[in-house]
Amino acid sequence: MTPKTRNTLLIACGLVLAAIYLFPLYWMYVTALKTSTAMFAAPPSFVPPNPQWDVFAGVWVERHMATYLKNSLIIASCAVLFIATLGSGCAYVLARYRSVWVDVGLFLVLMLQVLPASLMVTPIFVGFSQIGLLDYPRIAVIVAITAKAMPFFVVLVRATFMNVPAELEEAALVDGNSRFGAFIHIVLPLARNGILVSALLIFMQAFGEFVYSKSLIQDVELQPASVGLSTFMGPNSVDWNRIMAYASIYVTPILAAFVLLQRKIVSGLTSGALK
Repeated sequence: MTPKTRNTLLIACGLVLAAIYLFPLYWMYVTALKTSTAMFAAPPSFVPPNPQWDVFAGVWVERHMATYLKNSLIIASCAVLFIATLGSGCAYVLARYRSVWVDVGLFLVLMLQVLPASLMVTPIFVGFSQIGLLDYPRIAVIVAITAKAMPFFVVLVRATFMNVPAELEEAALVDGNSRFGAFIHIVLPLARNGILVSALLIFMQAFGEFVYSKSLIQDVELQPASVGLSTFMGPNSVDWNRIMAYASIYVTPILAAFVLLQRKIVSGLTSGALK
């Protein structure tokens, strides 16, 4: 097989896989534009014959999406801020001070990721109720998300810090910097892509978080967009095209962030792969 043929096959396989991956997103947008009759037509139409463009404006106004998205943005941004601030320092320590006990502790902390949110929400609810944190439901959700996502962030960023040569820090210490100064001025700038990617993944997870928000936040004015999506599910009917319109508005900002930051994302994902 010639190199040209091999490259052509690889490109073809990549396009097929991309089409399979992107088709659900395409179908979500198309379904949002269909009428109820066209939605269940057989065979299905891949291009809506009579697009219902006004469904997006109707869902935005009727479902108060501006409030829902604002709440999602506040919860996700605050969670990422806490996780990035606390997790970066923790990941740096674990990357620089290596021992068997550090690896054991990291493994035990990482095991928290195995526990689903549906299992953890009951003890979290009871604990927050006893300390009065449920009186501040938005803060309670932020704390719960921070505790759940912190191990994932630490593991990812630790790999990035391990890829930063320790000799650069030693040179900074010789020049008169403190350990903290070397961390701020030397290590963090070199690890910014890995931290950015990890923070973006955490933001995406927090932006779509449902279990904690549904259980801890009872005030509709404080609930995020993920909880608002569940209000479409009625006991006798499901408004699928409006659900898809709501979901389209909900996920488009995340998709836009990925498109704009794709170069940094690829760079960050590979930053800890090589030594």
